[in-house]
Amino acid sequence: MELSGFLQNVLNGLAIGSVYAIFALGYTLVFSILGIINFAHGAVFTLGAYFTYTLISGQFSDNGLLKGLNLFPNGSPLSGSAWGFALSALIGSLLAGVVAVIIERLAFRPMRTRSADPLLALVSSLGVALVIVNLIQILVGAESYSFPDGIYGNLPPALLFHLGDKTIIIRTVQVIIFAVSMVLLLVLGWVIGRTRTGKALRAVAENPGTASLLGISVDRFVIITFFLSGLLGGLAGTLVGSSFGIAGPYFGVTFGLKGLAVIVLGGLGSIPGAVVGGLVIGLAEAFVPSQYSAYKEAVAFALLFIILLVRPQGLLGQAQIQKV
Repeated sequence: MELSGFLQNVLNGLAIGSVYAIFALGYTLVFSILGIINFAHGAVFTLGAYFTYTLISGQFSDNGLLKGLNLFPNGSPLSGSAWGFALSALIGSLLAGVVAVIIERLAFRPMRTRSADPLLALVSSLGVALVIVNLIQILVGAESYSFPDGIYGNLPPALLFHLGDKTIIIRTVQVIIFAVSMVLLLVLGWVIGRTRTGKALRAVAENPGTASLLGISVDRFVIITFFLSGLLGGLAGTLVGSSFGIAGPYFGVTFGLKGLAVIVLGGLGSIPGAVVGGLVIGLAEAFVPSQYSAYKEAVAFALLFIILLVRPQGLLGQAQIQKV
């Protein structure tokens, strides 16, 4: 492979891998606190994209209960500028966080208060995910939706870099996605590692009983965890939707499975592991030859299988110590 082609694949892989990372962090936060996988996270990812699209466009196709609806006959006040899209993405992500909190209250808290088996909570979250996805389909149909032009302002559609006589083409949206993802990951790392809220979250994750005895409201920090998880998932959905479009209500399912592969690959409950796992899978997919692109979705799971054979706890995970 020529150097220009190699660099092109690296940049493409970093862009999509950074989205995998912030999406997988939502899984990781919930798992580190409750020790369960939230299968509704993929549905929240989808909702985040739809929320932002509604604020930007507000137009839906001829299927579903909202068929033909146009919320902004004179055009959305948030469309046509980068600031408008940024505000829409922020509001859409916050709404996704609120939905995640509602999911916690309905699907997880009743199980937690009854000390139910974690498997029941997992099944409950899967049921909630199916309800949300089908509700989206009932409301707006199963059609694909694309964000309108101009959401990134007057920026050029692509950036060109010359390497000798070769040209590397990077879509502007990929650069934006990578930059936003990295900033978000740094901010989240600072919050978890440096703030009182982050320290309390880590204390709850380490031992909820002891944290409660120390005066930390476990229930409150569970809500904060789910809100952050939903916000990350909703923002990831918006970023992917702005780049590839919203491929129907089920387009979060594929990313949900990828997110699971990422957190297992990086190490269950490890925030740095989720970041590394996302970038590794993104890079692995980027280097799949174009003639084998139909098998790209299998790369994440093939890589996961290989890594787990060598290191069952994941790349940055810690082996569990069994006390006897």
